[in-house]
Amino acid sequence: MKSRLILLAASCIALLSSCGSGGSSQAGGNAPKITVMTLSTTSSHLTNSYPATIKGKQDVDIRPMVSGFITQLHVDEGSFVRRGQVLFTIDQTQYQAAVNQAKAAVESAKATVATQQLTVENRRRLNEKNITSNYDLQMQENQLASAKAGLAQAEAALANAQKNLQYTTVTSPTDGVVGQIPYRLGSLVSPSSAQPLTTVSDLSNMYAYFSMTERELLQMTESNGAEDILKSFPEVRLQLIDGSFYEEKGHVETISGDIDMTTGSVNLRALFPNPKKVLRRGSTVNVVFPNDFENIILVPQSATFEVQDKRFVYLLQSDNTVKTTEIDVHPVADGKNFVVLGGLKAGDKIATEGIQTLRDGATIQPITSAEKEEIYQQNLKDQKEGNLQSAMQ
Repeated sequence: MKSRLILLAASCIALLSSCGSGGSSQAGGNAPKITVMTLSTTSSHLTNSYPATIKGKQDVDIRPMVSGFITQLHVDEGSFVRRGQVLFTIDQTQYQAAVNQAKAAVESAKATVATQQLTVENRRRLNEKNITSNYDLQMQENQLASAKAGLAQAEAALANAQKNLQYTTVTSPTDGVVGQIPYRLGSLVSPSSAQPLTTVSDLSNMYAYFSMTERELLQMTESNGAEDILKSFPEVRLQLIDGSFYEEKGHVETISGDIDMTTGSVNLRALFPNPKKVLRRGSTVNVVFPNDFENIILVPQSATFEVQDKRFVYLLQSDNTVKTTEIDVHPVADGKNFVVLGGLKAGDKIATEGIQTLRDGATIQPITSAEKEEIYQQNLKDQKEGNLQSAMQ
């Protein structure tokens, strides 16, 4: 029994050695099957996206001009208002009293002026008859001038009191939509309050504020003069928070004259019409720049590799060897393909798999993606049928 076990073990070792030797010989004798693709010209639509914040073309902070308690709220957050429409009423009691007091002071000053006017006229007649001296007449005329000055002062105080009373009725300076209202009925407000009463935003047109890198801006200015950069920008679109695109297109209006030394970016502003009031102040969106290409070559990003900021592919040669070939690609990509600007032409064949294992000058067995799929399906079939040796080939 013991001799039989020894004989069986020896046979297994011999069989494993034979299989290992045969597998090694087969691997060394056959080049790897690598999928290649034949390049052809096509068209492509790529986009650049930049995070942006929406603001109204005219955002007006509404602040009180006088102090007092809010006695009435005439609008609510999100209400659309017209220019001159009443938004808030501040307690008018003290300001109405000040107006009444100023009016009384004006009437008193008018009476004083009228009385002094009569006195001056009387002194003038007496002076003409040499009954009173010139000094006495001059004193009365000075008192009349003083009374008139007092009347002017009272009238100015009345105008100021009336203006303060008007300020208790807070109106909208423009058409727009009411923003957040931090103060409610009974709240004490004043010109020095930290927060405005609210903000009224003109939503007929909206600004999208975003930034791009200095390099991206330079790429856009290289083909056009710096003076024409705004005109050279294409129409831009907005991608909303739900991924959908805003139906109205916009255009870039301004570019900041300064580059942020910390981030190396420059700020831009695009204007979008907002006829349906879809865009709201404070919304977060993406500004999307289109990039349309015609008669260009696309290569899968997975078929490329990068060395020292340069991008390469493995170009198939006539003898089925691959050659490391540098290519120039457009900086904008869709996450799957690169737009090739130089280094390849239509009809070239490049390796699309095994990029990490290939080396310059390596020999391969080129197959198409259809042939690869056929081999894969055959392997699946062999596995199901139990042909493990065939499935592993």
